[in-house]
Amino acid sequence: MTVHDTGREIEWTSLAPVVSNSCEQTLNRSPKPMRVASIAKHLFLAYILITLTGCSSMYYGMADKFGRSKRDIMVSRVESVKTDQEKATENFQTTLEKFTAIVNVPGGDLEKKYNTLKSEYDDCKSRADKVSERIKSIEDVSDALFKEWESELDQYSNQELRRASERQLIDTRKKYDSFVTVLLRAESRMQPVLAAFNDQVLFMKHNLNAQAIASIQGEVDSMEGDVQALIVEMNSAIAEANVFLEQMRSKK
Repeated sequence: MTVHDTGREIEWTSLAPVVSNSCEQTLNRSPKPMRVASIAKHLFLAYILITLTGCSSMYYGMADKFGRSKRDIMVSRVESVKTDQEKATENFQTTLEKFTAIVNVPGGDLEKKYNTLKSEYDDCKSRADKVSERIKSIEDVSDALFKEWESELDQYSNQELRRASERQLIDTRKKYDSFVTVLLRAESRMQPVLAAFNDQVLFMKHNLNAQAIASIQGEVDSMEGDVQALIVEMNSAIAEANVFLEQMRSKK
């Protein structure tokens, strides 16, 4: 069973020993046919606690107990943000096309046109918000991973292995920093485009007439360049995600 993280974590560790001890006792006492159900039950309870409290440290501790490392979680979250970026790219392109089509076609039901654009904007914003949440969750787990990795360097007795691990840590962190820089740059471009879309939707809401539709045509035309620039940045971030994922998988 896989526990899906929410990306909304705060420090709240007091429940971790309780849940983990309960899981250990269940594993030790339960007959084998009952263990899968017991594990699933405790993981579900842990997931509920994590979701309600937003506890990242508890989530990572529970995931580690059941064989899911911080590296695995990072890879999963990068895969998720890549998927959401691909969908966001489609959303922004589709929203622009809807805006362009509506303002370039005279007449028709103006309220219906407004509702269409409002729905497109809401979908676009929702996808952009999801991308932002994914980015925060990646930053959270990467911080935990790199801190753990660095602290464990002092546990080596073999200095050659320690140096090799340290070099790998430096290399991974460097590639991660490059990836996140592109990711955050793409994210920053989403907000101005969303703001421009929202302005046009609000203007139409309070001016449902042909003259208002015509007046925003120039604005929609000017937004095309911003959307295309955003899509370029998003595609760049997707490409960086692929490079980073390949690097992370090759080090396993």
